Amino acid sequence: MMMYRQKFNRQAQRRVALALMITTSAMLAPMGFAVAWAAPAAAPTPASNATPATNPVPTVNPKAALPMPGAPVLSARSYVLLDANTGQIIVQKNADQPVPPASITKLMTSYLVFSALKSGDIHMNDMVTISKNAWQMQGSKMFIEVGKQVSVENLLRGMIVQSGNDAATALAEYVGGNQESFVAQMNATAKKLGMINTHYEDPTGWPADGHVMSARDISLLFNDLVRKFPEYYHEFFRMKEFTWNGIKQLNREKLLFRDNWIDGGKTGHTEEAGYCLATSGQQNGMRLIAVVLGTESDDARNNEAEALMNYGFRFFENVPVRKANEVLATPAVFKGSENSLPVGLAQDLVVLVPKDQAKNIQVSMTINPKLIAPLALDQPVGKLTVKLGDKVIAERDVVALKAMPEGGFFKKMIDSVRLWF
Repeated sequence: MMMYRQKFNRQAQRRVALALMITTSAMLAPMGFAVAWAAPAAAPTPASNATPATNPVPTVNPKAALPMPGAPVLSARSYVLLDANTGQIIVQKNADQPVPPASITKLMTSYLVFSALKSGDIHMNDMVTISKNAWQMQGSKMFIEVGKQVSVENLLRGMIVQSGNDAATALAEYVGGNQESFVAQMNATAKKLGMINTHYEDPTGWPADGHVMSARDISLLFNDLVRKFPEYYHEFFRMKEFTWNGIKQLNREKLLFRDNWIDGGKTGHTEEAGYCLATSGQQNGMRLIAVVLGTESDDARNNEAEALMNYGFRFFENVPVRKANEVLATPAVFKGSENSLPVGLAQDLVVLVPKDQAKNIQVSMTINPKLIAPLALDQPVGKLTVKLGDKVIAERDVVALKAMPEGGFFKKMIDSVRLWF
């Protein structure tokens, strides 16, 4: 009798597992999934919110790939082309070399001012009294006057459009209380963003020993600025001119005047840094960020940054794979208040591929077949893998799309018995 009961239970287990596989496969097949079922993991790893930005450009099966020209080789000391949606570096040279960034430093100053505006700590119409320290700054100027009051909004225009060192210093003193405190915030924020080859000594980029950034760090900062503060970015960085104190100055980011898909950037120049540029633009929902550091002229930095952007838009594309919170499967759960659990991705998944290779993308998913309650919201329960040809180009945790508390006493007791087999 006991042997018969064990045999019956094993057969029932197999039928349940088979039904789950068939049901899930049927749901996923129309979405392009190749479903694979993995053995239970010993312990699920925590979900990661970080998107790696150091992977090389994905390669494809040579038999399937169309010929594609190599990336442009530039004269700049270092450079990076970043795909903003995936965080992937498409082209790079000396990407992690710390070098003087000149006024590209003002991207971080803008970032902290935008953050203070968004949190409500300061406001656009706040009036800032100009200190002697700000007024006497050398280099590019907004031409503000000591003792006068200027709004935060106009100081932002003066810093971003005119690259005014005086405006940047005034904003730093207002947001940080003093320049030293603001610079400490700059370095703390750089560390938080993972900018490991960056150190600031001032809010302007005026030459100072130890004041450095890398091309990769600049691209990471610029990408986060656009993503977190899109309204401020579009309001200030795309302005082509600004007049203050009767002096009209054009934006030093010349690509704004040359390409209508460029929507912002920041230049920099000192004798030590050379001519530098960080610029960004969009085409068909794909945003690229190009950083070139240490070129020999204004024309060179513009032409080389434009060459990077044209290469990226011409030969690569973003392909949406799955949306955040989309239900990808409803696997069975043991000892839960419910018998199944909706699972999917915590964030949208977009991949970068060479043009005309989207048809070769393969998506597969593995789910732990023995999910046991309680399960927390966003707890990893499996993996989703994206391949192009034979190469894995993205992998993300599949997570619980809702919390699953434990079931009642009898439910847990019955499922405990089921787990023995």
